[in-house]
Amino acid sequence: MVGAFHGHAHNQKCQLDWHPVYITGTGHSEGEGCEHIFSASNALARGTRHASTFHRHQTIEQHFTFWNDDKYAALSNFLWNHYREALKSVQILTAELTTIKAELNIVDEDFPRYLQEERAYLDSLKQLPARDQICIRYVEALDELAERRTDWDSARHTANNALTGITAGSLEKINQALAQARICVDSSYAKLQHAEALVAHVEIQLAVEARWEIGGPEYSQFKMEARLGKYRTALNELERLVVMRLFELSKLSLSGTGELRVAIKNLLTYFYRV
Repeated sequence: MVGAFHGHAHNQKCQLDWHPVYITGTGHSEGEGCEHIFSASNALARGTRHASTFHRHQTIEQHFTFWNDDKYAALSNFLWNHYREALKSVQILTAELTTIKAELNIVDEDFPRYLQEERAYLDSLKQLPARDQICIRYVEALDELAERRTDWDSARHTANNALTGITAGSLEKINQALAQARICVDSSYAKLQHAEALVAHVEIQLAVEARWEIGGPEYSQFKMEARLGKYRTALNELERLVVMRLFELSKLSLSGTGELRVAIKNLLTYFYRV
């Protein structure tokens, strides 16, 4: 089982098998018992960092001894409170589930079937055909080639005007300007050659006779495919983070509070900027 705080960092197919939401018998347990212990013991680091080995061990042992005694003393109240919460949750959720099943005309046997259908759907997902992936890479290579040509033209224009504004007779400044211009031109030309080689390599893979024009029908088709792929990836990442935040705050009993709304707003603002 993967803890609820970390489960949504995994892909959906993994969650169907290992997230506590889908495992029978976990109830409201989030599977993060170690995190509770770590959060209580983190304060020890400041006091034991420079302590001797003996005093470090002594401090850690005393901390967990008192921690264990406190938990044992509060065990009865803990069990009683959680038992009452469980009874209340069963009563409320049973009524809500009965209403939902009546509205959607479904029965209990449908829920396992839904999970199986989701597993089958995720198993059936496939990547784009190999040729389409190469075409998308070809479009990206053409864009890079156009950018490198622009950079090379800009570098040559800058080199031609490198001596403008330099006082005649200042040999040192003239040499520095010429050396810097030569470096820029050589660097931009090397990048241009690399982009040309990449485009030629992809064209051999696709058996392209005439190079696609930027803005042409084939280029536009796979340019849109590339944009849709990036959009879907960003959308899936956004959904994963929002759902993960919802479950985290729900386990911390913070769902429906202002902190949740602010957290989701900040997350959406971040992805809008990206």
